[in-house]
Formats: sequence, C-alpha cells, structure tokens
Amino acid sequence: MIVHVEEVMGTVASFNVVAGELGDEDVHALLREACTVLHHADAVFSTWKPDSPMSRLRRGELALDAAPPEMTEVLELCRAAREISRGWFDPWAMPGGLDPTGLVKGWAVEQAAKVLARGGVAAALVDAGGDLTTFGSPGTGERWRVGIRHPWRRDALACVVGADGAVATSGTYERGEHLVDPFSGTPTDRVASATVTGPSLATADALATALAVAGVQLIDTVVALPGYEAYLIGHTGGEASTPGFALESALAGPTGTRQAGA
Repeated sequence: MIVHVEEVMGTVASFNVVAGELGDEDVHALLREACTVLHHADAVFSTWKPDSPMSRLRRGELALDAAPPEMTEVLELCRAAREISRGWFDPWAMPGGLDPTGLVKGWAVEQAAKVLARGGVAAALVDAGGDLTTFGSPGTGERWRVGIRHPWRRDALACVVGADGAVATSGTYERGEHLVDPFSGTPTDRVASATVTGPSLATADALATALAVAGVQLIDTVVALPGYEAYLIGHTGGEASTPGFALESALAGPTGTRQAGA
C-alpha cells in the first residue's frame, strides 16, 4: 500500500493506493497528477481566493460561458442535486451568493481518483476532509472499511461501514456552524452527523449536506435514489439509516480505521 498526504482545499487529502502491476515511480507520478487536479479545483472554485473564477463569477466580473469549462459541469451537478434534494441543497441560496462548496470537494476527489484508475492502479481510497471514494479491493476478497467519527467523542467511531464507492459525511462538529438552511438563510443542523454512500461522490457530498440541514425528513429521498444509502446521528444520540446502509459494526472505542467527518 502506497500512502500520500496532501494539504489542499483547506483540508488534508489522503491517498491509499494498491499499485497492482505498476511500479512505485509510476504510482507517484499518478499521485502528483491527481494532486494537481485537486489544487486546480481549489484554484477554480475557491470562494476565499478573490481572484478565483468562482469569486469573479459571484461578483459578476466573469460570465459563465467565459469561465473554465469545469464550472459549467459542476453547476449542472448542483442544479441536479438541488432538484433531487427538494431544495435542501441549494448553492444559489447561500449567504454571499452562489457557493457550490457542498458538492465541489466531492467532485474534485472523484476527478483525482479517476486519474489513478485511468493510470492503471489496482485499487485506491482517496479522502479529503470526510469526502472519500474508493475503487478496487485493498486485498484479495477484502472491502475498503471506513470509520465514521463519533460527532462528540473525538477518540471514538460511531460505526464502521464497508465502502464500494463513495462515502460523504457532513456535520458541524469539525468546522462549526457552516451549514445553512436554504429556505431561511440561517445556520442550521438538524442532526449531528449525516453520512451518504453511493456511486457518485459529488452527489453523495451534496446529499450529506442536505441531510445534515434537513434531518430525517429527507431520508426517504435517499431511499428513492438507486444505489444511495444514508446514516444519521441525532443530537441526542438517536440513529436512523436507510435499509441498505452497509453498516459493518457500531462501536464507540478508540479510532482504529479511516474516518469521515465534515
């Protein structure tokens, strides 16, 4: 297993790569390319960098048709996620203007993972601040296992899930009050932690954000989406999940596996 850690997008991205038939030099070249993808996404979509295309678009200084083409792709995904989530995920309703942050990190991680997959690595797990995607197997007959951090016990996991694709977790226990109710415009978190699994990390990222804001009233929307599952932890410790959520174990001991948290 080759491991690489990269600081990007205001968080830490980690790569766990099974090389397969590739040599270490080839894998490290692919890792550099994958990290370039993440840094480029940060440069394009950052709402903190005043000269980024996203900041310029928000100020009306840049037309979308003159922006980098990936901006159109991401905003189309945002429109689809807004419809799927019944408006609970809405980048156009954020204070300060258009803000696709709740989807773009997941999208960027997916693009980085595709670099590795196209390059021929056997398997990988790519994680950036609780948004992660996997492909392949970490070992013969094995699945990637992902620990979901307990929202108020920093040394504990809430559960461990088997991951065959994307896992996104949203909540305020890492970043404070950053979730906004798009209908009221006020900071809101109706659950302590919301995790979504599925084939697309961009979509799972947006849905986890929406569920953290909307709470259990939105869980039926996830049930209706083929391939997607959800797991919620309430502020008083209650749990809810969709029927197919791949829960391997529930535990509250010291952390010992990978964590997801936002």
